[in-house]
Amino acid sequence: MMIAAGCGSKETAGGSGEKTYQVGVTQIVEHPSLDAALKGFQKALKDEGLKVDYDVQIAGGDQNNNQTIASNFVGDGVDLIFANSTPSALSALNATKDIPIVFTSVTDPIGAGLVESFEKPGANITGTTDTHPDAIPNTVKFIDKNVDGNKVGMIYNSGEQNSAAQIDLVKKAAKGTDIEIVEASVSTSAEVKQAAESLVGKVDSFYIITDNTVVSALESVISVAGDEDIPLFVGELDSVARGGFAAYGFDYGDIGYEAGLKAADILKGEKEAGDIPVDYPQKLKLQVSKKAAEAMNVDIKDFKDAELID
Repeated sequence: MMIAAGCGSKETAGGSGEKTYQVGVTQIVEHPSLDAALKGFQKALKDEGLKVDYDVQIAGGDQNNNQTIASNFVGDGVDLIFANSTPSALSALNATKDIPIVFTSVTDPIGAGLVESFEKPGANITGTTDTHPDAIPNTVKFIDKNVDGNKVGMIYNSGEQNSAAQIDLVKKAAKGTDIEIVEASVSTSAEVKQAAESLVGKVDSFYIITDNTVVSALESVISVAGDEDIPLFVGELDSVARGGFAAYGFDYGDIGYEAGLKAADILKGEKEAGDIPVDYPQKLKLQVSKKAAEAMNVDIKDFKDAELID
């Protein structure tokens, strides 16, 4: 947990009159995708020439911590809250209707009740979503075409609104195919390996969506997938780099950067948060890991549109 002191924007030392803005960062857990989004956000503000002190708080997957963090930011009078995940954004919006909030790594901002629409978010919030509209349908089609067997194991935290929304999208995309979804629900990252093991013998592949609880313990699923020769499809490219077999994804640093540009406009006083449209990821690609394919005994066919990585 990283902490930077200071409340509200202030002049820099030397009395130059240049502001140093105070930004509170609330993040549900630490894992590579969320961490990349934060780095992208910070880079955007730096590129925009803003001086910022960050108070970075990690909730450790605990919703009570989320609410405490958000309330503390309000008490500190920060200039802006950067909420990195759906639970973090919900807690921030619950804590303040005055301090501007910019989110990223949120799957379904409308369904979660964060915004009224993508075009006009309303209230004091805007951001970027981590779901490209083609990502889940493309993944389901890929599994249906390239995997022997139709049973797909999905492990997720049913308490995460973004995960429930994605499961619904997977089921919708699977209609008209032979794919059958086999679910295993977890509450904490400590339960992930047991959930993966419980699906062995029942599924022909794994598909791990961008569920923060499961992704933070992804190595547990990777281990089971490798031991049992089960191809593991994942929801973002960072999870391919960690050992997943394939994903239609994008760089979380990009959506963090886009969120940072929105934050810069707000801090400069050029725009109000609720008037800035919410954006989807702009770049989507299929990435396949040759190393994971070997570990999971997957025969890589002629994936002409895929980016193959070692």
